[in-house]
Amino acid sequence: MIAGPAPTAPEELLAGLPASPAVWCSGLRKRYGRQTAVDGVSFAVGRGEVLGLLGPNGAGKTTVIKILLGLVRPDAGDVLLLGRPARDARARARVGYLPELFRYQPWLTAAEVLALHVRLLDVPVPAAEQRECLAVVGLADRAGDRVAGFSKGMQQRLGLAVALLARPELVILDEPTSALDPIGRADVRDLLLSLRQGGVAVLLNSHLIGEVERVCDRVVILDKGRVAAAGTLAELLGRREVRLRLGGVTPATEALLAAAGPLRRDGDWFTVALPADEDAAVVPALVAALVAHGVRIHAVEPGRISLEERLLGILRAGGAGAGEGVAGEEGP
Repeated sequence: MIAGPAPTAPEELLAGLPASPAVWCSGLRKRYGRQTAVDGVSFAVGRGEVLGLLGPNGAGKTTVIKILLGLVRPDAGDVLLLGRPARDARARARVGYLPELFRYQPWLTAAEVLALHVRLLDVPVPAAEQRECLAVVGLADRAGDRVAGFSKGMQQRLGLAVALLARPELVILDEPTSALDPIGRADVRDLLLSLRQGGVAVLLNSHLIGEVERVCDRVVILDKGRVAAAGTLAELLGRREVRLRLGGVTPATEALLAAAGPLRRDGDWFTVALPADEDAAVVPALVAALVAHGVRIHAVEPGRISLEERLLGILRAGGAGAGEGVAGEEGP
């Protein structure tokens, strides 16, 4: 255990998560000279959960990942992986990791790269399972090809295969789709969903917000080394919207719309922001009231604020005003 401030109580941090989560960390801090890279970061990843780690460059995401894996020693804080201290080799043996920047020996074939890592892991992985790992990432027909001839996307797929070699219970992926084309990103998305279905926990660091929104159960947003916000997508996105294309609008109509929620207008399009806990009948009632006022309704488009918009709002506000389901710097 590393000396430092008293960690967040596990029962508070792990509320709503199953016992013995895949990842539990509390009060992580790391400085490099005068620069604070990580400052009081706490969060947990449940078994069979996909958690997205978001934030701008320099927010501390990769440093946090390296601390979790024991590659960087924190100045303070505690980490448990799969119910064991992170320094325990038995815990790390059940963790698959794809770093952001990696290089494999160009003279090796894809199959030889996997065989090498099996030896490094010192975990028995039958040749059939190694071939299956290559098949899962779409490299079954390239097993005998040398890495030197692989594109960046193919090397990324090979890295994923290495991360899956030892039948991990936790997979940590640092920008896994950075070099992939749309088909490759869709393949990784399907892979993450299948891992979750199999009870494998995934910690995903990615700048592709759309991918995070599609696959993640919860999100932790880092900014300047701290947790700026955390929660489920429903909690983070919260506010819903409805866009209406209207004709015959009067000042009284605009007042009616504004009474339903914050209002924006763009020509004959009106966007009303609705509270996160609005009743399902709010929009139909609003439409009925507009009709009663003699307004012509050409279109009604229910929607929700995007994760990208929410992320930008949180970062521009410096993490303030996070709202329901959002935690401060001590984690979710």
